[in-house]
Amino acid sequence: MDSSPPPFDVIIAGCGPTGATLAAELRLHDVRVLVLEQDTEPASFVRIVGLHVRSLELMAMRGLLDRLLAHGRQRPAGGFFAAIPAPPPRDLGSAHAFLLGIPQPVVVRLLEEHAAGLGAQIRHGAALVDFEQDDEGVTVELAGGERLRARYLVGCDGGRSAVRKLSGIGFPGEPSRTETLMGEMEVDAPPAEIAAKVREVGETHRPFWLRPFGGTVHSVVVPAAGVGDRAVPPTLDDFRQQLRSIAGTDFGVHSPRWLSRFGDATRLAERYRTGRVLLAGDAAHIHPPTGGQGLNLGVQDAFNLGWKLAARIRGWAPDPLLDTYDTERRPVAEAVLDNTRAQMALFSPEPGAKALRRLLVELMDIDEVNRRLIGKITAIDLRYDFGEGPDLLGRRQRDIDVAQGRLYDRLHRGRGLVLDRTGHLTTGGWSDRVDLLADPGAALEVPAVLLRPDGHVAWAGDDQRDLDDHLARWFGSPLR
Repeated sequence: MDSSPPPFDVIIAGCGPTGATLAAELRLHDVRVLVLEQDTEPASFVRIVGLHVRSLELMAMRGLLDRLLAHGRQRPAGGFFAAIPAPPPRDLGSAHAFLLGIPQPVVVRLLEEHAAGLGAQIRHGAALVDFEQDDEGVTVELAGGERLRARYLVGCDGGRSAVRKLSGIGFPGEPSRTETLMGEMEVDAPPAEIAAKVREVGETHRPFWLRPFGGTVHSVVVPAAGVGDRAVPPTLDDFRQQLRSIAGTDFGVHSPRWLSRFGDATRLAERYRTGRVLLAGDAAHIHPPTGGQGLNLGVQDAFNLGWKLAARIRGWAPDPLLDTYDTERRPVAEAVLDNTRAQMALFSPEPGAKALRRLLVELMDIDEVNRRLIGKITAIDLRYDFGEGPDLLGRRQRDIDVAQGRLYDRLHRGRGLVLDRTGHLTTGGWSDRVDLLADPGAALEVPAVLLRPDGHVAWAGDDQRDLDDHLARWFGSPLR
């Protein structure tokens, strides 16, 4: 047991989107952060990922959205659920109601640069192999034998998380029973031939598609022959063989940009915290990529955890605050696992699943049904359970025009915010943690709201004493 003062407040294992986002959120509160990334170089393949509406809103809250938009392509926020073609719902209630397709290495680079710019230390080629925790902190051992000390350790190290395994946290669920090949590559076949064959094969095999990405480059998805080792990427010949087997042609595929495989394994950590060790992102949950929710779910974990862990380290967190990370985010992951299970079932070529898919296609012509399903995938319908109160309580506050700009522009520092239309509320002894914006013209449904740093409404009303109670609940004791 090492009782020396920790040189770091938090060590994060893994510098993917979740780890980099968490590091930046902690640095907003002057937390000393070290991020350990076992890979020495960025991924050699360029996979396109999608940032959904809620993730785009969170990036806007931290002033990062414009940087991401410069490297991505916007597409309508529709047709996500089980790849069923459907137009975007009429009103998603967001200033960022679109999907942003962007290369994953670019996302990682921009988020890592953001974290480093805020002062996070990031070490590449540093693999965590063991750790032990005590009442004062966590001692981490690296592959070369080096030992490091921190007050907390967070595993953001993916589905095969070393932190999760070493912590003894169970990871129950279902193993992969099917596998799918996915990649981007050049396709020589004429567009009409591709479209006709995809329609034909799509009647009996799902998921299966070749979708144009730009020029002759296509996104190709085809069922695999069996379940293999996901750590071993498929080859172009694997794609050609499976395309010929299922479609009768390989469409002249060549010059791949990236190739990967995914299964339908679905697992959820039994808990997100044990003592001074926490999990986030794929270390805490894995599921099929249908709907494109994985990266988004992890980034949203980081926004929920960052300010709470920082509050514990800075000494002002109410006792239950850090525990709300598990109670809020684990049910969200459970819901995502369920909707991906449902989507995978709708890809089955069995008659019952095909009939259910046809029924759902009809139901999605109803805008409210379409919106409900899109709301699940984009996380804009998420409501945390904060107890009794107006419907807005626990939900995200959408971005609106306020005095001197937009609301999300006032959240760049990762602090709480009281948006007050009444003109008589104050943040009092919490002004070191919570900002006040008095704006009689703000487009709110209620007189005033208290926003947490993640943009969720923690209180709504107009009574100062009631506000003070909720400030204490979320932001601890006031300064005297």
